[in-house]
Amino acid sequence: MSFIHDDFLLQSPTARRLYHDWARDLPIIDYHCHLPPADIAQDRRFDQLHAIWLEGDHYKWRAMRANGVEEALCTGDADPYDKFLAWARTMPYTVRNPLYHWTHLELKRYFDIDTLLNEETAPAIWAEANERLADPAYSVQGLLRRFKVEVVCTTDDPADDLAHHQQLANGTAPTAVYPTFRPDALFQIADPAAFNAYVDRLGQTADMKVDSLTTLMEALRKRHDFFHSLGGRLSDHGLNQAFCTVLPEAELATIYGRARAGETVSPNEANAFAHYILEQTARWDAEKGWVKQLHLGALRRVNSRMTRLLGPDTGYDSIGDWPQAEALGKFMDRLDADEALPRMILYNLNPADNYVMATMTGNFQDGRIPGKIQWGSGWWFLDQLDGMTWQLNTLSSLGLLSRFVGMLTDSRSFMSFPRHEYFRRLLCNLVGRDVEQGLVPNDDTILEPLIRGVCHDNAAAYFRFGS
Repeated sequence: MSFIHDDFLLQSPTARRLYHDWARDLPIIDYHCHLPPADIAQDRRFDQLHAIWLEGDHYKWRAMRANGVEEALCTGDADPYDKFLAWARTMPYTVRNPLYHWTHLELKRYFDIDTLLNEETAPAIWAEANERLADPAYSVQGLLRRFKVEVVCTTDDPADDLAHHQQLANGTAPTAVYPTFRPDALFQIADPAAFNAYVDRLGQTADMKVDSLTTLMEALRKRHDFFHSLGGRLSDHGLNQAFCTVLPEAELATIYGRARAGETVSPNEANAFAHYILEQTARWDAEKGWVKQLHLGALRRVNSRMTRLLGPDTGYDSIGDWPQAEALGKFMDRLDADEALPRMILYNLNPADNYVMATMTGNFQDGRIPGKIQWGSGWWFLDQLDGMTWQLNTLSSLGLLSRFVGMLTDSRSFMSFPRHEYFRRLLCNLVGRDVEQGLVPNDDTILEPLIRGVCHDNAAAYFRFGS
C-alpha cells in the first residue's frame, strides 16, 4: 500500500465514511493566505518544481537548516535543482514532522507521485513533476480549478494599489479572489523613519495629503472603502498581544505629529496609537459587516544576525509567551459596549492560550449571529496533527464545533491546498472515533451537517462574500 492511500489518517470505518461521503469533494474556501495576487491575475506558469514548491517556504528552510544545509541552498542563489536535492536529502530526517506528511500528500495530489522523497528518488521525481508542470493545466488558475478553490482571500496592505485585484475582479479566473485589509505598518510609530515612509506611501495611494491624525484616518478609511468595493470582507492583524492602552484623541494627534517630525515616541504612546488604529478599523469592520482577524503571539525575527542578512519571513520566528486574556477582553469589551464589535476570529500561536481563546469567544457571542466570535484553526506552528487536534478538542469542549468556520492555508505557496484535505481527514477521524466509542450518535442528521459545515458551509455563510 502506498503511504498516501485513500484512507490516510482515517482509522475507523465511520471516519472513512464521513470523509469519503461528505468531506472529500467539498470546494475550498481559503479565507486567509499570503498568495501573491499577481500570480493569480497573470495566471503564472512554473518552469520547475523548486519555483512552485520551495520558493519562499520558510517551513522547509527551517528543517533544512536543522539538517545542516547551508544557507545558499535554502534562500541563496544556488541552482534550483541543487536546492531541491538538498530538500530531498533532508526529507528522511523529517519523519514525525508535519512536513513529512505534507510533502508526500502534495506530491500525490499535484503529480500523482507515490514514491517517498529522498536523495535517490529525487532525480526521477524532479523530472516527472517538471513534465507535469509543462502542461498548461498546471498554471495557477488551472490549479485553483483542479482543487475546486471557491474563494481565496489574500493579505494586502492598505497602501497597495490592488491593481491585480482589480484585474481579477474584471477577469474570468475560476476562483473569487478578494483582498484582506492589513494595516499593521501603522503600528510601528515608534520607528519614525519607517513610519513616515509608510504614511507617505499610504497618502500617495489614497491620493491625498496626510498631515494630521484626522487626514491619516481619512486616508485609511478611503482605502478600507476601496477594499470593500473589490469584495474584501476581512481585516487582519499580526500582534504580539492585543493592545488596550487608551489615550484621548487629542493626545494621539500630538503623538502622531511628533512622530511625523521624526521625534521619539514612548512604548506606552506607541501602544496607545496602535490601539486607536485597531479599534477604529474594528468599528469600520462592524459597519460593513466584515470579519476582523487577530493573529496573536508570534515572537518574530528572533535571530537578529540572520534577519539583517535575509529580511523578515525567512524562518527565524517562534512562539511567544505574552499574557493575552486581560488586554484582549478589554479591547473587545470596549467595542461591544458600543454595539460596534465586528465578527471576529482569534488565533493564538502559543498552545498554552488554547483555553483562554476558546473561552474568550464565549464572552462576546451576541445571540444574533451564529458563531459570531470564532476561535481560529491551528495557526503556523500549530497547523499540524497535534495542534489541529488540540484546537478541535478544546473548541468542542468549550464552544460549538458545529459552528466552526474551519481550515485555511495561511500559505505563500500554490502547493498548499492539500492542507484542507489534511484538516478534513483529521476532523473526520476525530468525529468517527467518537461515534465508534458511543460518545456521539451514529445519526446522519447530526453528522452530515457537522462535517459539511466545518469543512465548507459555515465559512460560506459566515464571511458573506459577494454581499
